[in-house]
Amino acid sequence: MKLYFLPGACSIGIHALLAEIGEPFEIEKAARPGTHEFESYKRVNPKGKVPALIRNDGSLLTEFPVIALYLARINPERGLIPTDIEGEIRVLEMTEYLVSTVHMQGYTRARRPEKFAPSESDYAAVKAMGLGIFQAGLDRAERQINGKDWLFEQMTIADFALFYLEHWSVVNGIGSLGQNCQTHHDRLWSKIEIRRAIESETMPSS
Repeated sequence: MKLYFLPGACSIGIHALLAEIGEPFEIEKAARPGTHEFESYKRVNPKGKVPALIRNDGSLLTEFPVIALYLARINPERGLIPTDIEGEIRVLEMTEYLVSTVHMQGYTRARRPEKFAPSESDYAAVKAMGLGIFQAGLDRAERQINGKDWLFEQMTIADFALFYLEHWSVVNGIGSLGQNCQTHHDRLWSKIEIRRAIESETMPSS
């Protein structure tokens, strides 16, 4: 398998998940819009974004929750998605909320207000709205962890969606992590294989 990523993007969640699973995979840096390489990347992934996963049969998967679910399903021994339907839908519900609401509606507004407002005079209000959504998501996760190690009774794919949001908060200083979320982030970040995977994204090619 090959993961297309951008350093520090939400693809770090999938990169961390792959590292945790421990199966062999390759990584390749995607291209950003506006660069000469972007059209080439769009031939790989017409959506032009990350994460994108090329499976062993050569087919493409996109969208964080879908890639995460696929990886959990093909590695059932890791227990990253519950086997009962109620447990599964609750994990998927949380994963989708973290990605589509907390990230896309919250963090993106706070960091890229121009995507949501044509006038620069509106940027401050858009940023404030985004920060509110982002913080509300972190606070919801804080309450759900409630002293546990993970969002649910065991580690699931939802923890890797939360991890990249927590990491953004730590690195970029957006939002505030409660003690449960800070400990959750540090628990994953302290895993050597995950830390090495994320740090490798910014290493120069040999």
